[in-house]
Amino acid sequence: MSNPCDQNQISLIVVNYNAGDALLDCVASVIGRVGEIVVVDNASSDNSIEKLTNKYGSVNGVAVIELSENLGFSKACNLGYKHASGQYLFFLNPDCVVEPDTIQILCTELKNQPDAGMAGGLLLNPDGTEQAGGRRLVPTPWRSFVKAFGLSFLRNFFPKYFSDFSLHDQQLPSHPVAVEAISGACMFVKREAIERVGLLDEGYFMHCEDLDWCMRFREKDWRIMFVPQAKVIHAKGTCSRSRPIFVEWHKHKGMARFYKKFFYDKYPHLLMWPVLLSVWLRFVMVAAYYSCRRVFAVR
Repeated sequence: MSNPCDQNQISLIVVNYNAGDALLDCVASVIGRVGEIVVVDNASSDNSIEKLTNKYGSVNGVAVIELSENLGFSKACNLGYKHASGQYLFFLNPDCVVEPDTIQILCTELKNQPDAGMAGGLLLNPDGTEQAGGRRLVPTPWRSFVKAFGLSFLRNFFPKYFSDFSLHDQQLPSHPVAVEAISGACMFVKREAIERVGLLDEGYFMHCEDLDWCMRFREKDWRIMFVPQAKVIHAKGTCSRSRPIFVEWHKHKGMARFYKKFFYDKYPHLLMWPVLLSVWLRFVMVAAYYSCRRVFAVR
């Protein structure tokens, strides 16, 4: 491994919300591999922070910022960034566990690539399969249309026009490659790049802020790298499964904001209006599904 990183230059930022014991597993997987750990707690009601403090305190470089209300993912990440001192910022979800060499692999990739501002690892489901979202294309309105209506099979004949935004179902590359977007669950970022691009957009409460950031990084000519050798096990949904409708509301609200911000003036309005309408129609259907599940579960 050429030109390795000094771990003292790396700050880990974790935004916690009722992650339970997953938070302890996450921190345990990075202890001794970063210079400092900043945990921003979005007013959790479980005892995850109490357990973390009892186990680690501040002797292992673990700092906890406890918020009195849930400010959302973007605001909490930005608070963590302002508290951190490292030249490299590793934003990691509390339901993630990293393999021993993952942090050094990600850091070394950025250090050896001057024009790379952000890197993400290979997100794995607990069963070892690749998780969607770790490497992806930007979900433009057209790509989302192709995905929603199952037209992706036509990419075998017309790849330029009928590829959707998923990449996890394609062959895993053998080396780091530049991609359009990575997942907010695992973002390793240069401080220098953040200073040029700006912080996460706090207009997103949760979901789509990572896509927004990736768009802005690429607009400033920073490459985004997907590093398959850097493995991260992600138990997706640990912090959100207790309130699915709340999560889906903010997910769809975030997508609508994302479309308006980056594509509203680039696509014909006659196309954008149905796209935005479909976002909210999908939310209504998803909310109805979860509501029905809750009703029948009670019975």
